[in-house]
Amino acid sequence: MSVNVRTPHRILIVDDEPSLAELLRTVLEAEGHQVNVVLDALAAVDQVAKYRPDLVILDVDMPGIGGFEVCRQLKCARATRLIPILMLTGAAIHERVQAWEFGADGFMLKPFQPRELASRCRSLLRQKDLVDALDSAESIVFSLARTLEAKSPYTHGHSARVTAYALSQSKRLGLGETEIDVLRRGAALHDIGKISTPDFILNKPGRLNAQELEVIQRHPAEGARIVEPLHSAQDVIPLIRWHHERMDGMGYPDGLTGRSISPLVRVLAVADTYDALASNRPYRSAMPHDLCRQVMLENAASGGLDPELVRGFFETVKAPAIAAEPELPESARLT
Repeated sequence: MSVNVRTPHRILIVDDEPSLAELLRTVLEAEGHQVNVVLDALAAVDQVAKYRPDLVILDVDMPGIGGFEVCRQLKCARATRLIPILMLTGAAIHERVQAWEFGADGFMLKPFQPRELASRCRSLLRQKDLVDALDSAESIVFSLARTLEAKSPYTHGHSARVTAYALSQSKRLGLGETEIDVLRRGAALHDIGKISTPDFILNKPGRLNAQELEVIQRHPAEGARIVEPLHSAQDVIPLIRWHHERMDGMGYPDGLTGRSISPLVRVLAVADTYDALASNRPYRSAMPHDLCRQVMLENAASGGLDPELVRGFFETVKAPAIAAEPELPESARLT
């Protein structure tokens, strides 16, 4: 015999009317939820950060900044944008339209029926549970990527450095918050496909033969296949799959050319190439910063990297994230 135990959710009520707030608390605590009440809209954003609710019930008409501004701030912040917000509004149609425009996930007209409120909250909380499950799955993939890199001293920290280099270009390029987030996650996961590459190939001290090169060149497509089932990671698939494409169409796995390679992918490719050159590898020592610039400018001139992005990169990055060995490399194999 199985027993279904309802997991309590944390709900934050933001309403300056104490009697209404207490009614809401009574209804929702009867549903088994943990309820906290804030009577001041100005304190609501800070309280959300401290309390980390699963749902916010927010009154529109409050003194001070008002419910719409609280909703806007919560939905603009990366840490809180996925928290569902149920807004309590009057009958005016423009208030309901504004609620949607500011990112609210639902609204209810006052006065409301307690049963309807409880049902609406259950629906929003089910959506939140689904988002959390997807986020958890993505977190597992990120952990897998970090574990993969930690297996070898030559790859340890590679994605973190590539992420830092890529993000260092975001301000110069005027990227928006959404694009920055995609770039951050894509850079962190770009080499996840190497989990299917045998260690003896990744750590081979000499040049790869044709068969080994074919195997390692599968990792972008393999990486895209790994994250493809994650709905929350669909926007980073192009960065994972195409970070080894070239402007002249001679890259892999799809042979894309020029502007058909998205700008974020081209930014990632520059950052990834730089760290590959500026880091120790089993087949060579790390290149000094100036030599990295020379090699990458030559690469861009021959149709590989985006020339404008390479030039901009070296205007921003003045030194590598790790110390280069004094010995100059004999080759510059990029994988």
